[in-house]
Amino acid sequence: MDYQSLLSQFGIEPDQRINIGRYDAVYSKGIVYIMVPIEDREQNELIELHKLSNHLYAYGDQTIARFKQNKNQSYIGRIQDQSFVVLYNEHLRSINTSQIGRSLAEFHYRGKLFNEKVQVISRIGQWKELWEKRLDQMDQVWQKKLFAEPEEEFDRLFIESFPYFMGLAENAIQYLVDTELDDNPNAADAGTVCYQRFSRYLWEGDVCIKNPFDWVFDHAGRDIAEWVREHVQYHYRTYENGIRAFFREYQSLIPLSSFSWRLIFARLTFPLHYFEIVEDYYLSHSEHNKKLSEDRLNTLISRTSDYEEFIGRFYELAGAPVRSFNLPGLGWV
Repeated sequence: MDYQSLLSQFGIEPDQRINIGRYDAVYSKGIVYIMVPIEDREQNELIELHKLSNHLYAYGDQTIARFKQNKNQSYIGRIQDQSFVVLYNEHLRSINTSQIGRSLAEFHYRGKLFNEKVQVISRIGQWKELWEKRLDQMDQVWQKKLFAEPEEEFDRLFIESFPYFMGLAENAIQYLVDTELDDNPNAADAGTVCYQRFSRYLWEGDVCIKNPFDWVFDHAGRDIAEWVREHVQYHYRTYENGIRAFFREYQSLIPLSSFSWRLIFARLTFPLHYFEIVEDYYLSHSEHNKKLSEDRLNTLISRTSDYEEFIGRFYELAGAPVRSFNLPGLGWV
């Protein structure tokens, strides 16, 4: 797409076209500008993201991308009947991902200081509902596949593996329900800025730019669990030291409550990585991507007993105070 008319609305003269994550961007006079299409975003969501990005920047995070106003003092520009916002970052800093636990805790700490109500992008207290919905949708797909001849090898793998992962998901949901019934959040469990799906790779590289359109407002356990999940996947059999260091670094700034530990455990038990592989396969139109999903599913299935072992050891590995917090495990792992 030719962004020239959009950029001119914001008074930007591009020096170079680049990509930042999944978005088109330009480099101009030492500043990075990111063009974000917003046709499916409601105005209140944009307002929340705008306020949160300003808040985090004001509290010292110079890697935040903020919203730029155009020449008409609006934050929205239009080209070819499409609406866009333009984000910018002028500092172009990197993050020390060798201490990712500490960096994530700092990000969460700043987010907890936001004192306005967040509604549209809030996911606090919604995990159970969202997980049940996702599980029901996949169960419906499985039921249809179950009574049809498998067309592809992936269909067979999905048909055979889903009951096991459905059981895992149901265990996670029950653990979450028990946590909300038995335990009470404290001040450390206040909502904060989180990622829809946190990954250390979002923050790696010579320049880190944190994009508000990657965010939700949630319990910090969301990001913590997703970091751990990814770390275990990519450091198969060698993840122990990394997990210990991560939790040591994180808790040097924000000690975790019993409620936090239990939310993290529930989220790790929920097989989000399995759901994503299946969804990616059935939504993809690319044979190459479908083959990648099939390979990923084969790998995941072959490692189920190892992941069960990890879940069974998680609290011990992470250094959780199991006895003083009376943290329950799962009986079958």
